[in-house]
Amino acid sequence: MKQAAKSPITRVRHVALAVPDFKKTAEFYRTAWGLEVAHKESDVVFFATPGHPEQYILRVREDAAKRVDLIAFAAENSSEVDALAQRLGSAGVRLATEPGSMATPGGGYGFRFFDPDGRLIEVSSDVEQRASRALEPRESIPQKLSHVVINSPDVQATKRFYEQHLGFRLSDWLEDRMCFMRVREDHHILAIGQGPHTSLNHVSFEMRGIDEFMRGTGRLIRQGKEPVWGPGRHSAGDNTFTYFTDPVGNVVEYTTELERIEDDETWQPRTFSTEPDVADQWGTAGPFEPMVPAMFNSPDQGLWTPSPL
Repeated sequence: MKQAAKSPITRVRHVALAVPDFKKTAEFYRTAWGLEVAHKESDVVFFATPGHPEQYILRVREDAAKRVDLIAFAAENSSEVDALAQRLGSAGVRLATEPGSMATPGGGYGFRFFDPDGRLIEVSSDVEQRASRALEPRESIPQKLSHVVINSPDVQATKRFYEQHLGFRLSDWLEDRMCFMRVREDHHILAIGQGPHTSLNHVSFEMRGIDEFMRGTGRLIRQGKEPVWGPGRHSAGDNTFTYFTDPVGNVVEYTTELERIEDDETWQPRTFSTEPDVADQWGTAGPFEPMVPAMFNSPDQGLWTPSPL
């Protein structure tokens, strides 16, 4: 069997959100969620973590419309960026920008395009890294951005796009509702859920370990922020989870111990049930169905529209 070409994508860099309640949302991510401000302007905040050298892992921008401004992925080098842009353009994918120098914090070289649902995607290389350090035991703040999950009205078509054009590979299914996609060893950096409309399902942040995961969960609960679902341990991906909502209704997750797929060529995707004893291995999270409306979210108001920055 011919070996599949390696994806030009190496990891997810950041997710950029536009929100109508800017001050309250930015404060949530700075205080309750535990991110630090790396760059700030009057209407946008770039959030980073001291545990990772990425310039920022979350961007929050003020806007009357609630939308995902973009999802950003990393590539190895500028040659990979150029080659990917050429392939996408030749395949008729709508490019929002051509490859070139970027003006966002850390600079770099990249371009943007729309996926089949109208979601803006960025791929970049050569972004300057920031100083980072290993998180300490009991330091219950995000260590890095783990993955992003999106909702699509046609999960199969969106899955094929990311496989055919970006080299993502299928790791597992959650029934026929959600597929988990990888580019390297991490079980998934992207998952695509079947939804009634195009929207953000959730953004996941990895903690240092189980103890820090539970301490972070407890910190939010003590502040009166009840989990949407969790704490528990998933079947697909084998990672821990606790889900909360930010002030505008976006779902965010604390996680740790995401499964790694070392032998990529022999991996056989599995299909997991949403039955309570399968969806949550620990049996601590409560029923799966009540959290579905929160994860469907409201329809994305920025589809097929370039981000203003």
